[in-house]
Amino acid sequence: MRFSYALLPDYPLQDSLASIRLADELGFYACYAADETWHKDLWLLFAVAAGQTRTIRLGPSVSPVTLREPTLIAQALATLDELSDGRAEAVLSSGNFGLLAQYGIDWTRTRPLSRVKEALHVVRTLLDEGTLTHRGEFYSYDGLFTFARPVQPRVPLKLGAMRGPKSFEAAGELSDGCHHALSYTAEAYDYAVRHIRAGAERAGKDWRSLDIAAWVVFATGHDSRRAKEAARSMVGIYASSMPEEQVRRNGVDPAELKPVIEAIAAGDLARGIELTTPEVAERLSIAGTPDECAEKIRTQIAPSGVNHVICALTDRRLVRAFTGRELDGVADADEQLRLISEHIMPATA
Repeated sequence: MRFSYALLPDYPLQDSLASIRLADELGFYACYAADETWHKDLWLLFAVAAGQTRTIRLGPSVSPVTLREPTLIAQALATLDELSDGRAEAVLSSGNFGLLAQYGIDWTRTRPLSRVKEALHVVRTLLDEGTLTHRGEFYSYDGLFTFARPVQPRVPLKLGAMRGPKSFEAAGELSDGCHHALSYTAEAYDYAVRHIRAGAERAGKDWRSLDIAAWVVFATGHDSRRAKEAARSMVGIYASSMPEEQVRRNGVDPAELKPVIEAIAAGDLARGIELTTPEVAERLSIAGTPDECAEKIRTQIAPSGVNHVICALTDRRLVRAFTGRELDGVADADEQLRLISEHIMPATA
């Protein structure tokens, strides 16, 4: 089982760089960040981090092809690959539906899966060949070329998927893997992996060779109660992007989340947290002591064939930045990275 760090680049940048260096020293597979306007720019952050690290891989999970033109993703990715000496990769998706709404984009009218599949072809071709002629439904190019060339013979490109089944199958068939965000139950991962496998087999690929990753809200520490309270502060914010089908696969009735999501959408984060019950927070996060977190990974995530856990760490500074809540005694991001390395990685090896 690989472990990676999902960084929300909302900390002071020097602190984020220090955490990436620590994750590199501790043997984390990758550091990912969301390519979203809400946060500091991941491409600039990772360009600096590339020169301060040795083995950790770097890239967006996810980059939204609805907002960022796919040839510009390829250009940035090739540049990052050169800076990191071959450690760049990317996960593509249509984008965060809440962010798209703030741009006045109705995601239901964007034909999201068709757009992502075509964008994947565009990025793959420009990375591999350095030139592109393409007449598509969403993107067109006539002899476009770039001098931005990657170091790796093949830069890994994966798809982000949540709803399914077609998005999971597309990831298995067309890309190098799937990052599935915000699921926590065996039922949810059995569903995702079944469809990823079907897509891979349709393309004649061994599904076990793919990067099948669980991107999860995560908080750990020696004090279980405090770690779970930190996760509860963020669960509603993340759950607002979960499709109803996925909510049900995680053992939650969407009606339980409706008042939480409505409060958050209205800007009343305090009310949203208050309405997020500890039971719902427990179902929609991995939180608690290292032993509790390892047990949930072993029993709910690993058996399906997931080979990668991406920990979206929640600490007191992130909670304060997002919600204004002060949570004393919650382990900071660096302490959580150490706990994952020292306790959870060996327990799930």
